[in-house]
Amino acid sequence: MRENPFFWELFSKVPIIGIVRNLAFDDLKNILPQFHDAGLTNIEITMNTARAGEMIKYAVDNYSTSMNIGAGTVCSEDDLNKALDAGARFIVTPIINEKVILNCVDKKIPIFPGAFTPSEIYRAWSMGASMIKIFPATTVG
Repeated sequence: MRENPFFWELFSKVPIIGIVRNLAFDDLKNILPQFHDAGLTNIEITMNTARAGEMIKYAVDNYSTSMNIGAGTVCSEDDLNKALDAGARFIVTPIINEKVILNCVDKKIPIFPGAFTPSEIYRAWSMGASMIKIFPATTVG
């Protein structure tokens, strides 16, 4: 795991997470400066994107002083390990995977698990999630 702290002050400055999904590596290189110039301070690169680990590493190596770079669509411990090895500062999941959540809590990595029902939200929060992503939010408008 690469040592890259999550900066809550950057998150609070612009509490929005931009999502990079299914972009080519060269497209990421072109879009990150635009995200940065627009003032976006939090970027999630989804693990189901080709070369996600390389993209996370590139983003962390080039933007770690002004952006929190994280990994999204983390569904397994294998995904989590790859994301953390690449330097992800935070983790977003579309599901509640207890092992992933507890592993992040133990390592003090901010974890934003996806939950939908009040019971799922309560369960994720009780495990120590930093924040809950209501997912899929489009279902309730």
